[in-house]
Amino acid sequence: MIRLVVGLGNPGKEYERTRHNAGFWLVERFASANGIALRKDPKFQALVGRHDSSGAWLLMPQGYMNASGRAVQMLAGFFKIKPEELLVAHDELDFPPGTAKLKQGGGIAGHNGLKDISQRLSSHDYWRLRIGVGKPPAGSEGADYVLQRPSPDDRAAIDASIDKALAILPQCLSGDMQGAMNKLHTEEKKVEPKKEKEPEPPQKKSMLGSLFGKK
Repeated sequence: MIRLVVGLGNPGKEYERTRHNAGFWLVERFASANGIALRKDPKFQALVGRHDSSGAWLLMPQGYMNASGRAVQMLAGFFKIKPEELLVAHDELDFPPGTAKLKQGGGIAGHNGLKDISQRLSSHDYWRLRIGVGKPPAGSEGADYVLQRPSPDDRAAIDASIDKALAILPQCLSGDMQGAMNKLHTEEKKVEPKKEKEPEPPQKKSMLGSLFGKK
């Protein structure tokens, strides 16, 4: 059962529409849809809310990305929340915009927010909701790319993937992680386009046909 949902991002107007804030976008939309007020809590150095029906906490750390683990460690420690009861929503460079995937543990692929959480919890066993934002173009650094705003088309695709992720959150909060993964990943499977039948090469005339056929 998930008892804490964390959205990763950077605080401040200058960052709120950047790719790195995809985790914030998800938590904000979940809170808005469920009438949850996210209030600044100085004790946890974060915006904090609670989902009444499940009792799960929502957390948006208000330090910068590379210090995200501090708020997570403090709230999880205070309420005795285990790593496997934690779900972290974050931007994912390895997936294109429009893709969202759920997994437990695994590598952090250079994500500073995940790195800090893993170090402070001394564990990689928490769940991750990975929201695709796409790879940077050739010659661009990932660190710069995630601090830029996505194009309108990419933002629409990211929002669509957040829609799909929000649809499986109730299952996560009830503890049905396998069912949530099956539902999310089944929807993510793309229908492979049908291959057009290649035209058959023209048949070569036989030697006799060439010699005696009509011109």
